[in-house]
Amino acid sequence: MNQNEFARRRKRLMQMMGKSSVAILPAAPVLMRNRDAEHTYRQDSDFHYLTGFPEPEAVAVLIPKRKHAEYILFCRERDPEMETWHGRRAGLDGAMEEYGADDAFPITDIDDILPGLLENCERVFYAMGCNSGFDNQVNGWVNQLRDKARAGVHTPGEFVALDHLLHDMRLYKSRTEITAMRKAAKISAQAHIRAMQMTKPGMMEYEIEAEFQHHYKQNGCEHAYISIVGGGENGCILHYTENNAQLRDGDLLLIDAGAENDLYAADITRTFPVNGSFSPEQKALYQIVLDAQLAAIDKVKPGNHWNEPHEAAVKVITKGLMKLGLLKGNLRTLIKEQAYRTFYMHRTGHWLGMDVHDVGDYKVGDVWRELEPGMVLTVEPGLYIAPGTKVGKRAVAKKWQGIGIRIEDDVLVTKDGCDILSKDAPKTINDIETLMAKP
Repeated sequence: MNQNEFARRRKRLMQMMGKSSVAILPAAPVLMRNRDAEHTYRQDSDFHYLTGFPEPEAVAVLIPKRKHAEYILFCRERDPEMETWHGRRAGLDGAMEEYGADDAFPITDIDDILPGLLENCERVFYAMGCNSGFDNQVNGWVNQLRDKARAGVHTPGEFVALDHLLHDMRLYKSRTEITAMRKAAKISAQAHIRAMQMTKPGMMEYEIEAEFQHHYKQNGCEHAYISIVGGGENGCILHYTENNAQLRDGDLLLIDAGAENDLYAADITRTFPVNGSFSPEQKALYQIVLDAQLAAIDKVKPGNHWNEPHEAAVKVITKGLMKLGLLKGNLRTLIKEQAYRTFYMHRTGHWLGMDVHDVGDYKVGDVWRELEPGMVLTVEPGLYIAPGTKVGKRAVAKKWQGIGIRIEDDVLVTKDGCDILSKDAPKTINDIETLMAKP
């Protein structure tokens, strides 16, 4: 992503912060997988959003209207020996030349320098509670200043949650961000198509998962989250990630998987028959979910509020369950009492961006947020009938049990409606069966 994008974001945030303020953002810490082996490093989303800097052990400081440097980056210095073992570092010069910092200092000097940057500022913007170790460090700097109060040193009088400003910015995607998300969705859709083409009874769930990983890496991406590859009743577990069971003839396979491109996520779910043909029961439930999703997507447009897609999906699902005899009663009453939650227990979507469940408020005060151009959300209704499911004291008929279905797409709100970023992944019954029938 071009450095101008990050500079534009910093400028906008500092305009909202105002004078006499300082914002502090730490990079994500390195996380250990086991003993001395690390997890693959992934930068903190807020930190990356403003800096594009990919390394750990770094802290960004924004000081609006400061004459010498508005954007300061503390980071690791160049170190030939450490770089031989662990890889190249940008260093102080790279922080300025490659990543747009106005000034850069060694991270080892932060305790000596940063308290001075806080002097005479009125408010500090910082996301308290996200990193307890760094919280203590920030508190230590402020206490240093308080200890010097008798000497005339001014202490910041107000701490403000940085999330309030920054996360609202992140909710509205720029053209550059949309381009990155569109690519992530396209690559993810290709992987879902490949999964439909290769799946056969007797394969293992992890074999299918491996195809996704291969396709992501082949296209310069990472996985945005641990893939859910659930065959049969495993598809009824919403966050199933064991992915170690054998796929059986006659079962459905639910795959919730998405690529991360340039730190922007796709999040797509498709459900299809392991043997390539839906049974009558699978077909009936699948069509309900698909109809619910289409009704929900139809509500994604500027001026509608966040909950309208969910309300549309709930109505279609409840009607469908009544038609199949799985729910009985009055439609309005069943919806009011949330009777559908026996089979559909989650919301119809979430914000999508740098994080899979991305930042941004769903309500403004007590009112559902209005959808606006540039927002990206998922639309993902589902039906899950695990073995042993009951409605009240009545057991659900065996023919419905063990069926889990979710259909999820990534949807961009446009000025006059919406654009389905993940539209390349087939989802109608006919399209899926036709694709899977091809040799």
